[in-house]
Amino acid sequence: MNPANISETALNPQALNPQALNPQALNPIVFEVIRNRLVAITEEMRVALQSVSGSPTVTEASDFFTGLFLPDGSVASMGFQVAYQAPVCGAFIRHIAHKSKHVVRDGDMFIGNDPYIGALHQNDVQMVGPIFAGNAIVAWAGVEAHETDVGGMDFASWSPKAREVFQEGARIPCVKLVDRGEMRDDVLEMITTASRLPGPLELDIRAFIATLNVARARVTELVGRYGPAMVTHAIERMIETSASRMRARLKELPDGAFHASDFLEHDGHANVLYKLDVVATKKGEKLTLDFSGSSKQAPGFVNCTRSGLMGAVTGSVMPTLGFDMQWNEGVVAPVEVVAPEGLVCTAKFPAPVGSATVEAIWVTGNAIMLALNKMLAASRKYAHRAQGVNDGAMATFNLGGVNQFGEPFGLHLMDPLAGGSAAFAVKDGVNCGGPITSPISAIADVEKNEQVVPLFYLHRRLSRDTGGAGKFRGGLCAEVALTLGGIERAQALVMTHGAEAPNSAGLGGGWPGSTIVQTFGRGAVDRGRAKKADYETFGPKPGLMTMTSGDVFAVSWQGGGGFGDPLERDVAAVGNDVAANAVSPRAAREIYGVVLDDGRPDHAASKALRDNMRRERVGAFATDAARICAGEPIGALGPSLEIRRDAHGLHVTTPAGYILSTGHSRWREGGLGRSMKQAPAAHRILLHEDLEATAWYCPATGLQLAVDFHEIGRPPAHDVIVDLEALVQAQ
Repeated sequence: MNPANISETALNPQALNPQALNPQALNPIVFEVIRNRLVAITEEMRVALQSVSGSPTVTEASDFFTGLFLPDGSVASMGFQVAYQAPVCGAFIRHIAHKSKHVVRDGDMFIGNDPYIGALHQNDVQMVGPIFAGNAIVAWAGVEAHETDVGGMDFASWSPKAREVFQEGARIPCVKLVDRGEMRDDVLEMITTASRLPGPLELDIRAFIATLNVARARVTELVGRYGPAMVTHAIERMIETSASRMRARLKELPDGAFHASDFLEHDGHANVLYKLDVVATKKGEKLTLDFSGSSKQAPGFVNCTRSGLMGAVTGSVMPTLGFDMQWNEGVVAPVEVVAPEGLVCTAKFPAPVGSATVEAIWVTGNAIMLALNKMLAASRKYAHRAQGVNDGAMATFNLGGVNQFGEPFGLHLMDPLAGGSAAFAVKDGVNCGGPITSPISAIADVEKNEQVVPLFYLHRRLSRDTGGAGKFRGGLCAEVALTLGGIERAQALVMTHGAEAPNSAGLGGGWPGSTIVQTFGRGAVDRGRAKKADYETFGPKPGLMTMTSGDVFAVSWQGGGGFGDPLERDVAAVGNDVAANAVSPRAAREIYGVVLDDGRPDHAASKALRDNMRRERVGAFATDAARICAGEPIGALGPSLEIRRDAHGLHVTTPAGYILSTGHSRWREGGLGRSMKQAPAAHRILLHEDLEATAWYCPATGLQLAVDFHEIGRPPAHDVIVDLEALVQAQ
């Protein structure tokens, strides 16, 4: 098959206008034309992929990546789907160029999914193809999508019991699938035969080819008009423009070290707790992310390789700091990564990594974004953009078997993307806003999933009390209840993290969103109607099981993190939350301190209750006048941590002027911490046996300053280490 009908003239630089080869001719207007055309090509790639693919994962949930690259693998232009994938295709391209024995020719296309070469996990199959101008490669095009099954010991290629990568989905190292425009059918057959769903996999692979054909044709047209040198120069300028803007952004942000951790539980074999830890050190126009404090690699499938770590870095830095820049290699150019081998986020071969995307990569991204948002909170210019963590976990439910027509089927349910987004410093989070790392992700209509596979929804709705509590509330997550429709039995694969670790962290005294709750009711439905039954509550990794037409799987996910002290939330806003069924009357009283009278908030009674709750937090309010700084705030570390000066120097204080630290930013030394093995029940947060929470309060007023989740016996780290004098001068 010919990948595109491209004329010899378009590929022959001798036929081009010689003036077009002069990079000096790249004036601002021409640059913008080329830049916008490259962005449009990336979008055309998306349209091609979704038009050919028959998978709801691609067509509905947008779990894919499309992009253009320089010959060295640098990202030139990309879509706004899964940002984690951006560096992975680049690593694959570099492997082809420097480590493989392939001869690259015009019309070639390469396929792979090996996480130890350049992929996130085996389900994420990718293809790349060179784009030639004459005898030289001017660019590469890349595409990737999640495939429901690529082989392995368990359906859906998520194998909780795997101890080696060999037991997981088939690994395609780097294979030429299209040779000078001709499909290698034997290679295609070898790949699809490994899958339990060969038809959908083959269709997506053909969709990949169509996507690369579109990119090749469009870039060739662009090169034919402006010349390869001009297009290359424009791409290099695009990357440098983003790099320059990121360096300028970093210079605006405070220098210092910003620390954050997140946790995932259960590695598929045992309910062990793993920490993903990052220290983000910013100095001038450079950012260093150090993951050395993370746990060692796991014996189970929750690890990721270094490719996955770089995906987490890219997917977190781009939306958090590069929110107004064109996403390409330049956004992460000023970022240095420090990570020894053998960590849960830099697993060494042959460690299993099948669930990397929804385990180590996702949680690493949470930690990175939390650290970066602490940096934003300490910046006067960008404090309004600071927020907690969005949709901190991606619970996995896969369903497969033989449908009522005798055909094999499989579905990777993408509904968990309907987790809540986090609150900002100035507004509530978005209900079902989803992960920020995939800005235009979506979920399929209920009817679409029921049409594609023999599945029946009993409900899909917002889940009350799941948004992280705060002055500004995190967005609610959704919850679903599912059974089979039209068949007697199927195989269900159920797994998650975040059932015993609250990953959607809050900020500035806000609480995290709820933890995930997975339940299974055997005999809970009869002919499509729910009936009373005993539901078993699953742990995080129940794994593969048989589901019958009488069973119901029900799950609620994680809401977004809250921002600020919940007792600071407007009483009327809490009343509206209760009226909208976003917050229960119990949570309104126990978390927000709001008393309801016939459904309406009683302001006087609520004030009295809140005053009492603040007093109970600290026992008795501190009254030592020597601990109060009378100076006016001249800076801030965050919404409830101010910087003031008096004759004794610079202090970090609460809004009441209570001195927490003097001469340094380690404010927890003067805060009042209260630790708890479990969060109050109204928060809907369950903690792993090795985790505890510590809430920090202003001793003088009871204002909640922060809520830390940390390993038992290991006190929370000082998370913002800055030079106070320099910070004040910068602000």
